[in-house]
Amino acid sequence: LDILCLEGSVMRGPNGTGRFHMLAGTGKPMMEWIAALAERAGTVVAVGGCAAFGGITSAGGNQAEACGLVYDGREPGGLLGADFAGRSGLPVVNIAGCPTHPNWVTETLFAIALGTFAGDGADQWGRPRSYADHLVHHGCPRNEYYEFKASATQPSDLGCMMENMGCLGTQAHADCNKRLWNGEGSCLRGGYACINCTAPGFEEPDHPFATTPKFAGIPIGLPSDMPKAWFVALASLAKAATPTRLRQNATADHVVVPPTERSRRR
Repeated sequence: LDILCLEGSVMRGPNGTGRFHMLAGTGKPMMEWIAALAERAGTVVAVGGCAAFGGITSAGGNQAEACGLVYDGREPGGLLGADFAGRSGLPVVNIAGCPTHPNWVTETLFAIALGTFAGDGADQWGRPRSYADHLVHHGCPRNEYYEFKASATQPSDLGCMMENMGCLGTQAHADCNKRLWNGEGSCLRGGYACINCTAPGFEEPDHPFATTPKFAGIPIGLPSDMPKAWFVALASLAKAATPTRLRQNATADHVVVPPTERSRRR
């Protein structure tokens, strides 16, 4: 078996027996089949956040005892154990996302099949660096609003969704706004805030989705690599310099004030 791909979390319940999810006609839990096949596979690939970390299925108390292949949420282990590696020597490759982008899957499988996917081809969570070395923020069509902190206040507004709408695009590792879905879309382009679905534990963010938790009026989740003091200072300057065009368009569902054309002096 060259490559084993698993989509969906592993059901270990009830009480570690795995009998919540049986393979019909065999009398054996799916988790036993998965473990047996993994031992025969050259490389094991988790397709999607559930197979990688447990995902949505593990939320809300996790009565199904759902887990990923080598992670249980953010904790190493899962079904196969943190030190598992396929016959090729590669650890489990976690193509995380909910759902995962089809191009991430095909690109990764091609690289594995060609033997060009090396151990350093994945980040600390086992996600392929071909997409995980980017942020969702990169290529976001709302970046001009972000730069001036011209924020949306409700769904359908054109402004940046970080300050009020819970957008985590400045922290989420994925290239969704560069490698578009069906060649033309992404969550942000569709008007919905990024929920960081490539990360373990995204399904239980400790606050309602589409809201931004704040402390003293400052968003708790700041952009990656951004010191808080610098963010506060730069945000204040940016808001003071916000063009009227962006300020008015940010809270509208269409362009109210178009860009002006600078006149040329002769």
